[in-house]
Amino acid sequence: MEETISLQDIFKIIKKRLVHIVSITIIAALIAGVISFFLLTPIYQASTQILVNKESTDQQAIQTQDIQANLQLINTYNVIIKSPAILSKVIDTLDLNLTPTELTNKITVASQDNSQVVNVSVQDENPAIAVEIANTTAEVFQKEIRELMNVDNVNILSPAVLSENPSPVKPNKMLNVAIGVVIGLMLGLGLAFLLEYLDTSIKSEQDVEDILGLPIIGIVSPIPDDQPVTTSNLSRRGRGN
Repeated sequence: MEETISLQDIFKIIKKRLVHIVSITIIAALIAGVISFFLLTPIYQASTQILVNKESTDQQAIQTQDIQANLQLINTYNVIIKSPAILSKVIDTLDLNLTPTELTNKITVASQDNSQVVNVSVQDENPAIAVEIANTTAEVFQKEIRELMNVDNVNILSPAVLSENPSPVKPNKMLNVAIGVVIGLMLGLGLAFLLEYLDTSIKSEQDVEDILGLPIIGIVSPIPDDQPVTTSNLSRRGRGN
């Protein structure tokens, strides 16, 4: 016979295992907090903006094909910025103990739709190094693009600046704690229902009816410890019940 569980049964299980559920949730939140506040290394981010201009050959209004050409050019520049041809020079300039591939993982290049502004963001454990890498990457790209593509249409719009009290972008401590609470709550609920499912002991008359499929026609009353057990007592109890 297929077992079903009602909403009332669910609340009973939760109430019965509430201590376990709350304990597991608190433990998970504490673990997430300790990892976020004490074990994970803070990561800082610095960003610089590059303006890309496409030189026009005449003074006529910009046509649709010119805008499309600008966008394609920016996409090309996004790839060139993270290429070894640029990053190798950045590493040599700053004397970084990194490979171009490792430096690529620290840099994010993005541009908004229909915009000629390219954002170069760098993440590093040291905020000062992140600022240096961002600014040096922009400067090296501005210089090298003249030789790579024979153009001079890149200007540094906004260099990265080191603030007095930089705030890390990673980890998001409160978010991690919230995730820990959610995971702990899920684990606690799952464990509560698992323990209830594995518990096959009979606790009530309803359990007897469910297991045997027979109605209850009588029960045995408990006998106080201080009262002697006699045949007459048992018979009177039986007739009384």
